[in-house]
Amino acid sequence: MTEQSEDRPQVASRRAWGALRAAAMAIVAILFVAAAIGFIGFLSKLRGAETRPERRADGIVVLTGGSSRVSDAMELLAEGYGKRLLISGVHPTIAASDISRSLQEGQALFHCCVDLDHSAVNTRSNAAGTRRWAHERGFKSLIVVTSNYHMPRAIVELSHAMPDIALVPFAVIGDKWRDEPWWTSGATLRLLLSEYAKYVAAELRVHLADLGIEWTEEFADRPAGAVAPHPPATAQAN
Repeated sequence: MTEQSEDRPQVASRRAWGALRAAAMAIVAILFVAAAIGFIGFLSKLRGAETRPERRADGIVVLTGGSSRVSDAMELLAEGYGKRLLISGVHPTIAASDISRSLQEGQALFHCCVDLDHSAVNTRSNAAGTRRWAHERGFKSLIVVTSNYHMPRAIVELSHAMPDIALVPFAVIGDKWRDEPWWTSGATLRLLLSEYAKYVAAELRVHLADLGIEWTEEFADRPAGAVAPHPPATAQAN
């Protein structure tokens, strides 16, 4: 009788730990499913083909960091989709002449109608610099040029920084994206998962800011490297 009464606390303790483990596993499973659903939703936002902007705008901003972003933005400027172009996120060691030489056409247009922002080091500071530029120019609408995988986060940051300005996305599709499905490439999958995590963090920070809570942590949205890239590269981040 005494042994049975002594075993009861041990049985109760084991049951309690078992219940805690089951609850923890259930929470992990729920979080995993939620993350998977969110990732699918994120993928649904990514365009698989380049299409011309649905409308013209006062200006064009290109966020550096991916192949052909600047050249595509220059094409839009040449076609009259905007009055001026801002290249945001140019590395401090890169001069306007370096970028101009890398463009096969549109040199005159570059010198007359393109502005450079060397201050931006991540997507959040891209948005801050773009806001200053747009307000100084009196622009009320902008075409946003960046890679398709980066566009959702860019729109979140830009919309939060300048809610008074209409944004028209132009997603650049990289050659790698065209050549093979993203799920067949480990590098592309890692890029998408990383970008999805940054996108969720940006959404969370923006919602907290709307509630008056400032979250300064950039959650891995850092410059690509401290050393200067080889010309004619322009990017610091993204």
